[in-house]
Amino acid sequence: MRLVRRLRALELPLEDVRRLLELVGDRDAFRSALAEHRRRIDARVTRLRGILHTIDHALTDEEWTMSTPAAPVAGPELHRRLGADLFNDTWRLMELEDRSPADDVLMIHQAHASAYHWLQAGTPNNVARSHWLCSRVYCVVGRAEPALFHARLVLSTCQEHGIGDWDLAFAYEALGRAYAVAGDHDEARRHVEQARLASAAISTDEDRELLLGDLETIPTAG
Repeated sequence: MRLVRRLRALELPLEDVRRLLELVGDRDAFRSALAEHRRRIDARVTRLRGILHTIDHALTDEEWTMSTPAAPVAGPELHRRLGADLFNDTWRLMELEDRSPADDVLMIHQAHASAYHWLQAGTPNNVARSHWLCSRVYCVVGRAEPALFHARLVLSTCQEHGIGDWDLAFAYEALGRAYAVAGDHDEARRHVEQARLASAAISTDEDRELLLGDLETIPTAG
């Protein structure tokens, strides 16, 4: 009964309390179920903070109650154009020899903005390349965890949609590079070798040479 009271104090519904009581003997499952409830609470807190922020505006902004025209909804063509433009400018920033810390911040935000637009109106290939760009950007700034996160998304997108050719090869390249940044040289070499094997299926010599040249820039490629 003491445990029931503690769980109810966490605002757990009775059904969830019953489920957690059944999991008491399995500590990992109990912790996982409780962590799931924590995520729901955290999302609720975030939503309520947003409401408080809006209320603060309503209290101080006299024009808040005035009706304003709705913002136009971006269509697929605009999403694709913005996705491509942001992708290209992110690449420009990556190539800067004298890139500043502010450029790094802009580069990260633009990579994610590009991915957002391609997620709205792109093909699975576009989505895979967007995740590849995010992974590369994080490698450039030395952030292993998000680099690996997005590299894995490149590979899973390719596998889920049957994407091969150079997209698949560059998925392995992204993983090899991200593992190198993480300092896991064995995994880096393993994925670099997978990228080399996948290069045999690349349809054009130019794309294959681009991949192989890119692999040579990974510290553990040898």
